[in-house]
Amino acid sequence: MSRQIIHTDKAPAAIGAYSQAVKAGNTVYLSGQIPLDPATMEVVGDGDFRAEAHRVFQNLRAVAEAAGGSLDDIVKLNAYLTDLSEFAVFNEVMAEYFAQPYPARAAVGVAALPKGVQVEAEAVMVLP
Repeated sequence: MSRQIIHTDKAPAAIGAYSQAVKAGNTVYLSGQIPLDPATMEVVGDGDFRAEAHRVFQNLRAVAEAAGGSLDDIVKLNAYLTDLSEFAVFNEVMAEYFAQPYPARAAVGVAALPKGVQVEAEAVMVLP
């Protein structure tokens, strides 16, 4: 099976030794996105969790589209939150980007994330 590296300028550039996404067959593995503005590579939201979550989903959507899909094609989402008391807000924001049936999901509380952000999400997408 061949694999294809996915890259778009509409999402933040990788800040480490990884690709924005890798397509293998009709499955796309989207790397974790944090709330960085792709144009400036600066964290957005000024500490506002809701704003950070929106940017994470906007970044995931950009990578999904660059791979030839959409958020509707995501089958699994993993979310990492530094404060699980924001779980309800995360759910509210996620519902603005996904329609039922929702993808499978895990939400994990973590001690810290890159650049001091409060949320990160990664996904697996299957293209039709």
